[in-house]
Amino acid sequence: MDDSQPTILIVDDAPENLAVLSELLQSEYRVRAATSGERALKVIKTPPKPDLILLDVMMPGMNGYTLFDRLRVDPETADIPVIFVTAMDSTEAEIQALDVGAVDYIVKPIVPPILRARVHTQLELKRARDWLKNQNSYLEAELQRRMSEVLAIQDVGIHALAHLAEIRDPETGNHLRRTQGYVRALAEELSTHPRFKDFLTPHNIEFLVKSAPLHDIGKVGIPDHILLKPGKLTPEEWEIMKTHTRLGRDAIEQAERDVDRQIEFLAMAKEIAHYHHERWDGTGYPEGLAGDQIPIAARLMALADVFDALISQRVYKQPLLFDEAYRIIVAGRGSHFDPDVVDAFIARFPEFCTIATRYGDLEEKAACKPLAGANGSILT
Repeated sequence: MDDSQPTILIVDDAPENLAVLSELLQSEYRVRAATSGERALKVIKTPPKPDLILLDVMMPGMNGYTLFDRLRVDPETADIPVIFVTAMDSTEAEIQALDVGAVDYIVKPIVPPILRARVHTQLELKRARDWLKNQNSYLEAELQRRMSEVLAIQDVGIHALAHLAEIRDPETGNHLRRTQGYVRALAEELSTHPRFKDFLTPHNIEFLVKSAPLHDIGKVGIPDHILLKPGKLTPEEWEIMKTHTRLGRDAIEQAERDVDRQIEFLAMAKEIAHYHHERWDGTGYPEGLAGDQIPIAARLMALADVFDALISQRVYKQPLLFDEAYRIIVAGRGSHFDPDVVDAFIARFPEFCTIATRYGDLEEKAACKPLAGANGSILT
C-alpha cells in the first residue's frame, strides 16, 4: 500500500454496501471500514487517520448524525470532511446533512462515476486546506520569530540609550531595573482602580514598563560639573539641571520625527521624560502641572523615581532605610504624589523592598534593609 495514498473510512451497517464502496475506491485510495458508529470511533483512533469519511445515516445504535456530532466535538477529528451516503432521497434530508456540516450528500444506489468524482473533489479541497493551514502555521511562527527579534532589538536600543545617562552618573547602578519593577508594581495594583483602569490595560502596562528606562535620558545634556557635583546646587545650576526633562522630551520627539510616524511606547516615554518631576500640588517642574493634568505614566514614574533616589547612595547623600523612605513617600500623599498612587505604593511596599534588594547596588544593600517589628513585620 502506498503511504502517500489518501485514506477513506466507510461507515455502514450493511456489509454489502461496504463491499460495493470498497470495490469502487480501493484502486486509488487506502480504504478502511466500520459497521457501526461505535466501531468507527475506535477505528479513527488507530493510524492511519482518515482523510475523508463516507458515512451512512440510518444505522442501528449510533446513527450517522450522532456519530457526526461526536466527530465534530473532538479536536482530533473535527477537521475530517464527511460525505453522507444514504438511501434517504429527499431535499429535506440533503439540506439537513449540509446544515450540520457535511461536505456532500450522495444518494444510494451509488453511481460509480459520481461517487469517484465527489470523493476526488473533497480530497483535493482537503489537501488545499491542509496546505494553507501548514502555510499559515509557518507564517505565524516566522512572524512571531521576527517580532521577537524586533522587540529584542528595541529593548536593547532603549537600554543603550538609557545607559548613556547612567554612564554620565556612575552611582545610579541598577536604577533602571529597579524603577521598571516599581512602575510595573504600581501599574498592576492600579489596573482595576476606576480612575486608572481605562489607561492601565495589560498592553499599556507593557509599554509603560518598556518606556520607563528613558525617563532621565535628558541628563546626557547636563554638564558634568552640575550632574556630578557632590554638594548642593546653586539656584542657577538647579535651573540647568531641571532642563533635563525638556532635553529628554526633545530627544525622543526627534526620534519620532526621524521615523516619520508615532511609535506608541515612544509617545509614553516622552510623557514620562517630560513630566516625571511634576508634583500633584502643582509645585513641580517643568510646567507646574497639577492633579490629573499630569499624565498617569509620569505620576507613576514620579513615585518610583523618588523612592529609588531615597534608598540609593549618591555623591551628596547616604541611602535611607526602607522604612524611612516609606514614611517620606506616604508624607507626600496629596502634595508630591497622586493620593491613589501612594495607596498603591503602600499596598505593594513589600514588593518594592524585594525589587530594591534584588537589584540593589553592592554598597547599598546593607543600608537598605527594612526595619522589622517584634513580630517580624516591616515597620510602616
